[in-house]
Amino acid sequence: MENRDTIDLNTTPEPAAEPVEKAQESAIPAEELERLTHDMVAAIKTVYDPEIPVDIYELGLIYKIDVDDDRNVKVDMTLTAPGCPVAGDMPIWVEEAIHMVEGVGEVRVNLTFDPPWDITRMSDEARVALNMF
Repeated sequence: MENRDTIDLNTTPEPAAEPVEKAQESAIPAEELERLTHDMVAAIKTVYDPEIPVDIYELGLIYKIDVDDDRNVKVDMTLTAPGCPVAGDMPIWVEEAIHMVEGVGEVRVNLTFDPPWDITRMSDEARVALNMF
């Protein structure tokens, strides 16, 4: 079984690049994994829901990012609502953004509604941008 590093964003309402859980020792050096994490989060922050002026990372739409030893990436994400008009497009936008990160292999984006998204997942930055304080 291949090692996989997980950036699990499902347990905290405020997204952060730091929470990397290691099930086993990774074949990816820690410095490189840190760079990949930073660069993937930066890439995801370039993706916006066209109806909301906040990036999808700060909105809390990214639940988890897995990186395997071959640097293949699996992302679990959601949408603000199941009937979102860009439901078919947004996962592709995320895939394309992450694929641009140097050193990343294949990218697969899973769309999930479990747990359902709600405003508690938004970062403080997103709340300020949307006047939701």
